[in-house]
Amino acid sequence: MSKEDSKYAAPSTPVPPKPAARKAPAAAKGPMPRRTFISWMTLAWTAFTASMLAAATATTRFMFPNVLFEPPPTFKAGFPDEIQIGQVDERFKQKNAVWLVRTAFDEWAKSAGIYALSTVCTHLGCTPYWLEGEQKFKCPCHGSGYYKSGVNFEGPTPRPLERFAISLADDGQILVDKSRKFQQEKGEWVNPASFLKLLS
Repeated sequence: MSKEDSKYAAPSTPVPPKPAARKAPAAAKGPMPRRTFISWMTLAWTAFTASMLAAATATTRFMFPNVLFEPPPTFKAGFPDEIQIGQVDERFKQKNAVWLVRTAFDEWAKSAGIYALSTVCTHLGCTPYWLEGEQKFKCPCHGSGYYKSGVNFEGPTPRPLERFAISLADDGQILVDKSRKFQQEKGEWVNPASFLKLLS
């Protein structure tokens, strides 16, 4: 065949591709084995029981309100002669948040005796320290300072410490009632209940 003839010759037929080999059908899955079924059921019941126990616990906890157990507002603080004149008694600072101070003369009560000071700083509620050498209460948070009387004199605190009601119980012990507070800036330190008068 010449070059000319090959030009006009019919195109050759394409060879069809070979069919892809078919995969053998997967064997049909049989029923789940009994052992697997039991383990799944066990897991399901365990999860259900745990969730029911959690719900029951939460419901029971809901029935009991959150209660903050605090010491009673009224407490006995020993006998007056246990505190020396000029002493700041810190025995009740941790448990009752109270300092007992015995003085030879209180300018508000015009007498010798004992008063109960709150240990809560009137600035932001921190607990000051009693500095015996400097004869003052000093707040570690922002530097507020108070005289032994509770009157503020330095730092950002806006007012003096509060005093609590104080009296003698029937057995002769000091009785402090924290439910009654007295503020100096309101003129309440002259109230006889804010100071326990004693003979010096």
